[in-house]
Amino acid sequence: MSPLHLCFYSAFTLSSLGLAFHRTHLVSALLCLESMMLSMYMTLSIWPVENQMTSSTLTPMMMLTFSACEAGTGLAMLVATTRTHGSDQLHNLNLLQC
Repeated sequence: MSPLHLCFYSAFTLSSLGLAFHRTHLVSALLCLESMMLSMYMTLSIWPVENQMTSSTLTPMMMLTFSACEAGTGLAMLVATTRTHGSDQLHNLNLLQC
């Protein structure tokens, strides 16, 4: 395993661990999701170059587009949650109160 692969795998693992263990604020959960998406984007961008393929170069651009849409949706949810509940703490969010 090359050091580049190890770096991307460890970035994805650390961000998923951060999502699993540090779920106090919605902003931290969104940042962990965004770092997971960026590490996957970097991995998918490097993969065709390493394998000398030109057929799968569109996949990283589609993933980056979906990541931008996910970030916009997450920020809209953050604003709506802060306005309705007063804070962005995840323990205040309860589906039974909707």
